[in-house]
Amino acid sequence: MATFWSGKHHRVVKGIHLITLYYTDLFGKSVPINYRIYNKREGKTKNDYFREMVIEVLGWGLQPKTVTTDAWYSGRENLKFLKDKDVGFLMGIAKNRSVSINATDYTQVKNLKIPDEGLIVYLKNFGQVKVFCRTFKTEENRYYIMFVPNDNTLISITKFDFKVLHSIHWGIECYHRAIKQVCGIEQFMVRTTEAIKTHFFSAIRAFTQLELMRAEELIENWYEVQRNLSLQVARDFILEHLKQKVFCGNSHSQFFVNA
Repeated sequence: MATFWSGKHHRVVKGIHLITLYYTDLFGKSVPINYRIYNKREGKTKNDYFREMVIEVLGWGLQPKTVTTDAWYSGRENLKFLKDKDVGFLMGIAKNRSVSINATDYTQVKNLKIPDEGLIVYLKNFGQVKVFCRTFKTEENRYYIMFVPNDNTLISITKFDFKVLHSIHWGIECYHRAIKQVCGIEQFMVRTTEAIKTHFFSAIRAFTQLELMRAEELIENWYEVQRNLSLQVARDFILEHLKQKVFCGNSHSQFFVNA
């Protein structure tokens, strides 16, 4: 079964980062399957947490086809780690990463002319990958590399394949926005470590429930429940306010006379 993950860290509040493995199956259902709260005191880097989580979920029996992350996780150690696990990847890379077409003359990836269908290159200290470039109106070009365990498959990767994976890659950004705006992961008044962990778990669990409801077509999107609650609260407030105005108006219109 083909599956896709996105690895990403996100600052929830100052000094607290959430690192998530976000799973997407062939039917478009997407849920967080593993996470870590970055803690400097543990002496681990975000890359250490990333590899640790991947090892865990592989141990659970999941068999991913592709791991996709942003450029933060595209260091050589992570790339070789995934290659050793026989897992493909789509990752963003910095524009100054060294690549070569002939495995001899290396240059920065930004200096290459990359066609829409991608370009097979040698990534320094790793091996062959296929590089793609995306152009944005408001910022510099972004570069991505794709790898599959079977080197012969690189040539068959198309622009369409890249776009499909990139849309999944973007999904984790939507997830982070939703757990902030809908599940309130930033909004907590607790201070102890255990209470913060409980709050994070509850927010992630709430998002997972929303995604399952969306997948079962009980709601159209993650924001529907929040929107309906807000509309109901606003409706009740307006009706109550109107009742008070009507009551006050009627009381003022009464005239008392002596019979």
